[in-house]
Amino acid sequence: MYLTRFAALAAILLAPAMAVAGDLRADANAVFKPIDAASVASVVKNNEITPAKIDLGSKLFFDPRLSKSQIISCNSCHNLGTGGVDAGPTSIGHGWAKGPRRAPTVLNAVFNVAQFWDGRAVDLKAQAKGPVQADVEMNNTPAQVEKMLNSMPAYVAEFKAAFPADPKPVSFDNMAKAIEAFEATLTTPNAPFDKFLKGDVNALNDVEKKGLRLFIDKGCAACHGGVNIGGNGYFPFGVAQKPSVEIMPVADKGRSKVTHDVADDFVFRSAPLRNVALRAPYFHTGSVWTLEEAVDLMAKDQLGENLSDPDIKAIVAFLGTLNGDQPKAVYPVLPPRTKDTPLPQ
Repeated sequence: MYLTRFAALAAILLAPAMAVAGDLRADANAVFKPIDAASVASVVKNNEITPAKIDLGSKLFFDPRLSKSQIISCNSCHNLGTGGVDAGPTSIGHGWAKGPRRAPTVLNAVFNVAQFWDGRAVDLKAQAKGPVQADVEMNNTPAQVEKMLNSMPAYVAEFKAAFPADPKPVSFDNMAKAIEAFEATLTTPNAPFDKFLKGDVNALNDVEKKGLRLFIDKGCAACHGGVNIGGNGYFPFGVAQKPSVEIMPVADKGRSKVTHDVADDFVFRSAPLRNVALRAPYFHTGSVWTLEEAVDLMAKDQLGENLSDPDIKAIVAFLGTLNGDQPKAVYPVLPPRTKDTPLPQ
């Protein structure tokens, strides 16, 4: 674990030295990858993506009846109209309970190394089960969810169509698999940055190109690389200096709660930065409301850099090129309840 941490720190600190002046697009392609929506099926493991699963998953994603109160859906905290997140800073759940962390975006989440800020869910189907059962979120139980779904003939038929080989198609596990299938479609390709990576050198203007060069040379790309411009590794927060307690509360130790290793104190999965301009506020606390402030803070606290205002504006301009085509999700008409459907609690 300590060797892994040392390697991560070395990557952060040495990245500026490794970046060399040269062809910007070639340098970018060495660090980042464009979104390839066709590759999603190969990313999802142990869950064949089919049209029937996607259609069922879209209904479940928008159905508030998965929650105990029957007023909170997946879309409540991962709103597809606002960058895959809610208005923040942290989500409001069952009984007006306030969540401890900012909701991560669901857009392009399929490309993350794991789900949640601490990586406690290995994939999207594991993640889908968490909020349904969390007492500060949807506060439901697998048995109650299955009872609700089985009470509606339309849902029963759709589960049978989505899982034809399963002798018990209506199950909590299959609910999660269907939601994963739908969420795997929530990618945002064709961002200006994707076009630049693929060869359109005019897809970015001069200011955006300057921001990209700074992003690489200053070391930001050491934690925010790959297809999702982040989300692909775990890194300590506050390498150069510790952020304020508002931004990094001392009670939230991050990944160490999952690994039970003190070396992982205040380690978090790096935030994926695609569509980041659409989803303020920022960080796991949702405590920073502008990208300018977020860039300045990360430069100082992670890299020990004091960026000039023009450099900050250039990096923010580059981050704006990460906005891709937003998913065209249609709000579904949900199966009607019956006399056997559990009542809200």
